[in-house]
Amino acid sequence: MLIIFAVILGGILTGRLLLGRRLAFVQPLITGIIWTLLFLLGVEVGSDPAVAGGLATLGVTALALFAFSVAGSILAAWGLWLWIRRRDLPAPVSGTNSGPTSGAAFGKTSGPASGAADDEIPQAASSLWQTLKGSLVIVAFFAVGCLAGLWTEPDMQGSSLSTWVLYALMFCVGVTLGNDRTLAGRVRRLDRRLALLPVATAVGTLGGAALAAPFFGADSAVTSAADSLAVGAGFGYYSLSSIFIADLRGAELATVALLCNILRELFTLLAAPLVARWFGPLAAVSIGGATTFDTTLPVITRAAGRPYAVVSIFHGCVMDFSVPFLVTFFCSL
Repeated sequence: MLIIFAVILGGILTGRLLLGRRLAFVQPLITGIIWTLLFLLGVEVGSDPAVAGGLATLGVTALALFAFSVAGSILAAWGLWLWIRRRDLPAPVSGTNSGPTSGAAFGKTSGPASGAADDEIPQAASSLWQTLKGSLVIVAFFAVGCLAGLWTEPDMQGSSLSTWVLYALMFCVGVTLGNDRTLAGRVRRLDRRLALLPVATAVGTLGGAALAAPFFGADSAVTSAADSLAVGAGFGYYSLSSIFIADLRGAELATVALLCNILRELFTLLAAPLVARWFGPLAAVSIGGATTFDTTLPVITRAAGRPYAVVSIFHGCVMDFSVPFLVTFFCSL
């Protein structure tokens, strides 16, 4: 675990040293590394007869963990929203993009916040298919790896190769964080109360995951509360969390983590408008977990309102950065 943290820190320092340089190649490199790691995870799953034969059971376990963790996330974010509303924080009407903009929500007392939010929204296609396409490609690499694993000897799974590729991924992630000169500005624009949303998401998600743990039997992939918490701590970042869990706990639990966190992202893409309408805009952000920085940002912005784009980006950054730390911590228990 300490090695992973040191690699991330080394990446952040490298990113700071390269501040001002355009590192356009880093993001495609991260994508390629993730594809490689998911393929290797698939090979490990396919080459293990016990895991491959239990995919249906693993799917049921993943569905239960998803339901508990997302329900906890919604309740925690809803509670935070009600507390903020009681203290008279102006906010746009959830489910619209044209409500009154709250300057206080971004730590400002004058000027429209929506202009800043527009600058933050990535130029992503609005169609659901194009939003889902990146996730489907990752799932395809995992599936191809599973098929390749059927013809792979169990002692040729390449776990040492996965470890080194994982270090490369963590270094690249650190570089992107260190090279982002706008990150501090995003944080400064937030109202302090809205900055509590990542805490609410983490507490709600992990609380729900912990409540789900007693429902799994001794023969389940989830054998302890620590396993359940490790899966929940992926916060929708299915590629990274499943890779960590595969390295630290094995392919069976990693497959549960992959399926559980994929379900979380798909639920956000499909249900964010309903969640925003019933539980407030912060809940719509919270259910996206670590994905609110990129994949689910356009959907959340439409569901919660444009002023919440900055909140969504900040939330995604914090959750994204917390995944390797929390997953490795729970896997070490």
